[in-house]
Amino acid sequence: MTYLQKILDSHRRSAGNDNRSFELLYKQASDAAPTRGFENSLIKHSEEGIAVIAEIKRKSPSKGDLFTALNPAVLAAEYESGGAAAISVLTDEENFGGSEQDLIEASRAVEIPVLRKDFTVDQRDICDARIMGADAVLLIVSALDQFELKDFLELSIELGLDPLVEVSDEKELDRALSIEAKLIGVNQRDLKSFDVDPLKANTLISKIPDSVTAVAESGIDGGESARNLMKAGYSAVLVGELLVKSDNRIKTLSELSNKFEVKSDD
Repeated sequence: MTYLQKILDSHRRSAGNDNRSFELLYKQASDAAPTRGFENSLIKHSEEGIAVIAEIKRKSPSKGDLFTALNPAVLAAEYESGGAAAISVLTDEENFGGSEQDLIEASRAVEIPVLRKDFTVDQRDICDARIMGADAVLLIVSALDQFELKDFLELSIELGLDPLVEVSDEKELDRALSIEAKLIGVNQRDLKSFDVDPLKANTLISKIPDSVTAVAESGIDGGESARNLMKAGYSAVLVGELLVKSDNRIKTLSELSNKFEVKSDD
């Protein structure tokens, strides 16, 4: 059994033991304050360089502890002041040390939109994201069957959330495009082995239509790799470890965003 499968099995067990009413959660999510436009923020910031989704991440299965004592509100505010287009918050506790409270505090501390990054396996996960203050939710193609993927995307949009549909290969990209996903993330990390292929994003970008907002995830180690992804056609990069461990996050964000750099070789 792969590490990803173990994580998904754990989340599905939790969902199976969740006795909360979907109808009540849906009502609560529908009544939440308006979302802040996650995809629109990425598009706007990409006009001057490449949009950066800065991640709040305490630890990871592949790298261990990163910044376990972080203050999500303080870190979110630092990211915002550094020019991040949006913030991603890990809410998986067992594997990433995150929590729903991390997202609540981060969301309240900033005006830019926030992504709930977790392993979405149930409709109630989407309602929870909306209730806790998220503006976007992550849908991992390899974690869902096609019926779930379509239903979850439609529910997300219905609740005002922007679904970031994550793929890792061409087959998964085809699945994402078949449900007309408008915001697609290419994860260069294999969620089964946790190995990073820094060429994956460049390989898949030619298959992503211009009408889709493309996000490169994992393996971005500095301004040069972000610049290369921008020139390849990505609107945004999602960066966690590099920023969390940085001694000067404002400077790192500036280097990543490549503002006013040309987007092609013309």
